[in-house]
Amino acid sequence: MSDTSKAPRRGRQTVARHGALKSPHPLGQLAKIIAICLSVVLVSGLGVATYLAYDLTATFSADAVELEGQEAPPPNIGEIEGGVNLFVAGTDACEPDYAYLFGDRCEGPDAESELNDVNMLVHISDEPRRVTVISFPRDLMMPIPSCTAEDGSTTGAMSKQPLNSTFNYGGLSCAAKAVSELSGQNIQYAASVTWGGVIEITNAIGGVDVCVANGIYDPNTGLDLDPGIHTVAGIEALQFLRTRKGVGDGSDLGRISNQQQYMSRLARKLVSEEVLTNPTMLLKLARTAIENVDPSTSLTNPLTLVQIALALKNVPFEEIVFVQYPTLTDPDNINHVVPNYEAADALWAALAANQPLQLTGEAGVNAGVTVVEPTAPPVEPTQPTTEPTPGATVAPAPTETAIALPPEISGSTAAQETCSNGNVR
Repeated sequence: MSDTSKAPRRGRQTVARHGALKSPHPLGQLAKIIAICLSVVLVSGLGVATYLAYDLTATFSADAVELEGQEAPPPNIGEIEGGVNLFVAGTDACEPDYAYLFGDRCEGPDAESELNDVNMLVHISDEPRRVTVISFPRDLMMPIPSCTAEDGSTTGAMSKQPLNSTFNYGGLSCAAKAVSELSGQNIQYAASVTWGGVIEITNAIGGVDVCVANGIYDPNTGLDLDPGIHTVAGIEALQFLRTRKGVGDGSDLGRISNQQQYMSRLARKLVSEEVLTNPTMLLKLARTAIENVDPSTSLTNPLTLVQIALALKNVPFEEIVFVQYPTLTDPDNINHVVPNYEAADALWAALAANQPLQLTGEAGVNAGVTVVEPTAPPVEPTQPTTEPTPGATVAPAPTETAIALPPEISGSTAAQETCSNGNVR
């Protein structure tokens, strides 16, 4: 995927302190993306959209998997106590239509393997609705539970293996089960998307505008961007999401910060008039997302998608929070990380309390991004309004105390604007 037509640039040396595994990484950080993509479509015109959902259900259900070890969700997501959890995995499958794009990764004996290099837990709280997206590093060394594979065989539990190996052990269900046991969260819904799926979905939405503070040059993915705003789609969007050595200190943790910039800007685009008022784009986006996402069986009911859409519809950008699961350097291998259980416990307790989150850690861990002043205020989702009864006293808006997360938890909100901190100075 490197671009041999361009002479290599001289940039700052990078150290891959957290990411020396052989497999490159896709980035399905399109994750929440997929949830929101389907949500936008299904909410934008319930008559046509619901018909469309039923029309495509067979396609969406074809590769659906049962989630092992999770409590089955009730028909109405409003009945789920403690909030709704959606797990999304981005995998590096070497699909025939796209394998030529990925060089060595899709050649030789390793081409048949499939790793979950992107892992995100999307938590939608009880009322009042808030959204928290937790990204888990691919090389997080952690306990892996026993899993049942598609052929019915089972793998034994392991005390310490990388998170991104779970897809090979038992597919989407095993990856979700591992994250569920690590977090203590019941995961009602899950989905996975491949490299090819990322390419098709970003093409369907017409690309996403990303900000590059310093130039990015990454011969490993072929990405070469000058400073400024760039609209990335298709293979270039995948290159942007996969780049590790092109941003920050070259670590996987810096890459996650870069991916969160993309997700934040994608969320803004999905609620913009450019998308919401374009029926042709909405139809194309719906079909593309459904054809390129493999869901859990619990996510195949069109009514469930509508309910998730309604739950997400009016969440303000400051209440859409992207965080990284807190980690420590693995004492056995400095290129890996291990869970920071103490800081993570504070995160799970904050989500259970369902109060606003105050981020005290850096937005760009490992120098992946830098925070900038917004070029324009984000367009918020439309909020419902009601006229007060004549003569009635208007009650003041309720105030809630924000819960400060430990500084070990890095993150940002969709209301913030960040730019990629590239390696070309």
